[in-house]
Amino acid sequence: MGMVHEIRERFPPIIFLLALLSAFPPLATDMYLPALPLLQHELQAQASTINLTLVAFFMAYCGCLLIYGPLSDRYGRKPPLLVGVTMFILACLVCAFSSSAPVMIFGRFLQGAGAAAASAIVFAISKDRFSGQQRQRVFIHIGVIVATAPMVAPIAGGWIIKLLTWRWIFILQTLLGAIAFAGVLAMRESLRPRTPPSLREVAFSYLRLMGNRRYFSLLLTVSLTCVPVFAFIGGSSEIYITRFGYNEQQFGYFFGFNALAFVLAPLAFARVNRRYSITRLMPWAFGGMLLASLLLLNPWLPIPWRLTLPMFALTFCFSFCRPAGNNLILEQVDRDTGAASSLMVFFYFFIGALAMWFLSFAWEDKVVVLGWMGVGSVTSTLLLWQAVKRRIRTLP
Repeated sequence: MGMVHEIRERFPPIIFLLALLSAFPPLATDMYLPALPLLQHELQAQASTINLTLVAFFMAYCGCLLIYGPLSDRYGRKPPLLVGVTMFILACLVCAFSSSAPVMIFGRFLQGAGAAAASAIVFAISKDRFSGQQRQRVFIHIGVIVATAPMVAPIAGGWIIKLLTWRWIFILQTLLGAIAFAGVLAMRESLRPRTPPSLREVAFSYLRLMGNRRYFSLLLTVSLTCVPVFAFIGGSSEIYITRFGYNEQQFGYFFGFNALAFVLAPLAFARVNRRYSITRLMPWAFGGMLLASLLLLNPWLPIPWRLTLPMFALTFCFSFCRPAGNNLILEQVDRDTGAASSLMVFFYFFIGALAMWFLSFAWEDKVVVLGWMGVGSVTSTLLLWQAVKRRIRTLP
C-alpha cells in the first residue's frame, strides 16, 4: 500500500489522462504510417491522393487549435474537451469503415479536428493545476509517457497490418478515444470559477498574445526546431519502405528506434536541469541539432545509418528541452492561457506541416534535403535565441 501511495503521489492519475490526450496526434498519425503504401492499392488511389489523408489531418488540426483554446477560457476546460474527444472517436470509426479515398480524407480531417481539442487544452489544464517548477516536472513526466506513442505506434501498426487488416488500426484508436472520454468525464473542472470573458474578448485574445513580444518571439524561436523532426515523420515511410527497400514491420522498428529519443531525452534533461537552468541548456540542445543536421549531409555513411543515427541524435536534442521550452513559453503570459496554449501547439504543427509538404516533393536525395532543412531552421533558431534570451521571463 505504501508503494502504491508513493506512486500516486508522484504520478497522480491526471498525469496519465493528460498524457493520453497529448498522445492523440502521434497515435492518429504514426500508427497508420506503415499502411500508406497499402491504402493506395486498397482504396485504388494514387500516392498523392493518399498523402492528402496526412494533409487533411494537419489542416483541421492546426485550424481547430485556434478555436478550442479561447473556448476553454470562456466555457471551462471540460465541455470543449468532451466535444473534441467525441469527434475523434466518430472520426476513427469513419476511417475504419471507409471504402474510398474521399471518405478516408474526410475521416482524417474530422480526426484532426477532434485531436486538436486534446492538444490545445492539455497545456491549459496543466497551468491551471500546477505552477512553476512543479508544472515543468509535470510536463517532463507527460513528455516521457507521450514519447512511447511514436515509438510503439508504427510497430503496432505494422503488426496489425500483418495479423489483421489496416482497418483495425482505427478500431484500436476508437477504443483509446473511449478511454480518454471516460477520463475527461470523471475529471474535475480545472478552471477556477470567474466571470467568463465576452466573445469579443475571446476573439481578440490572439491579438493580445501576438502583441506580447516575450511570448511571441520565444514561440517563434522554439517552433523552428520542429522543421527537421516533422519532415522526418512525414517522409520516413517513403524513405525507408520505397527508397531503402524495407517492409512495413522493419520500418516500424526504425521509426520506433528514433522515437526512443523522445523517451530518453526528457529523462536526461530532468537530471541535468538540477544543476543548470533551462536558459543555459537550450542553446546546447540547439547546437546538437545543428551538428546532427550537418551529419545528414554526409552521403558516405551506409544505408540506413546515414539517416537513422543522425536523426536519432537530432530528435534527442529536440526532445531534450521541448517540455521545459513549452513551460518557458507559457511563463510569458498571465492571461489567455487557453489561447496561448492553442497558439503554441498551432505554431509547432503549422511549421511542421509545411516541412512535411516541402519534403514530399520528388527530391533526388531526401536525406540530404532533410539535412539542409535542419541546418537552415536550427541556425535561424540560434540567431533568434541570442536576440530574445535577455527579454524573456525565466521560471521562478
